[in-house]
Amino acid sequence: MERPLSHRRTANVTLLGPQANGGLHAGSALKELGITGPVALITAGWQERETEDAVLSAALGVETVNLRLHGRSEELFAADPDFAAAYKARQTRLRHIQSFYRIRLESADDAARAIAVRHVSDQLIAEEWEVSINHFRHIDADHIARCREVHLGFRQEWKAEVRPVRDRQIKEVRGLLGDVGALVIAGGHVGSLLNRLRLFDVIEMSEHLPIVAWSAGAMVLTDRIVCFHDFPPYGTDIAQIFDVGYGLAPGIVVLPDPQRRVRLDDTTGISRFASRMSPAMCVAMDYGSELRFAAPSGTDALLPQARPLAMSGHAYHLTSTGHVDKEWRR
Repeated sequence: MERPLSHRRTANVTLLGPQANGGLHAGSALKELGITGPVALITAGWQERETEDAVLSAALGVETVNLRLHGRSEELFAADPDFAAAYKARQTRLRHIQSFYRIRLESADDAARAIAVRHVSDQLIAEEWEVSINHFRHIDADHIARCREVHLGFRQEWKAEVRPVRDRQIKEVRGLLGDVGALVIAGGHVGSLLNRLRLFDVIEMSEHLPIVAWSAGAMVLTDRIVCFHDFPPYGTDIAQIFDVGYGLAPGIVVLPDPQRRVRLDDTTGISRFASRMSPAMCVAMDYGSELRFAAPSGTDALLPQARPLAMSGHAYHLTSTGHVDKEWRR
């Protein structure tokens, strides 16, 4: 696992909602930050389409240098079969752990729903609600700890090994990051994006740069990456923690594109989710929303400042009472 960087990072971190019109909002964010030179672009979440970035680059309004993290990973795996096999084994283990975690969550969810409809006193129902929330938190915490253990074990085992292809790729990425004014992280498949960032130590090499990220890109910068969908095409709608994030946007859970993914009128569901994630603040980021983390003068601590980047959208605060504060400002 990457150690949390928020306590020692001084550059701005800007999280955005989904990008309409190819990325115009992200371009406005870069302009507000005074970024006029080239920026490093990460589109690894697009997987095989990562180099199809012409529209996005034009919308950003500055020169871009695509780090090609997905392509680099494919080159690495092809050139280093031993590392590729170990990496695949790690991913298989993580998928199994995620599957078993989901089974435990679903069991807890069934129990919580069954208890919630019992005809007993309001006081007892309230007490059982807290028990259920604590049960979810325990399952979540155990899953996070197991993910950390897997990542740490893999990193320790392979960090000491000299892997010429990976080392060369990392040096190339470091060189590119030294010649840009910001790092821009697009959305896409959150797992692919997170894995490629880890594989090439990109965030660790970007401490000197402001970061602008949206959707999956925003999610990976938080403490915990939470996958959610109240309208799933299959399976249950219970939210689950996918993995630990980088902690550059501390104390929040990012929920991109809430209009399509969150039942904003489900007071009970929102209350349970927000209570489960507490003390983290749950922020649903719609089109045009912005959440900026900046270090106050004389400190290294990142503190959030939220405001709408455009009138077309907001950062919504999902509260433990089930209320959705659509006019929220931090």
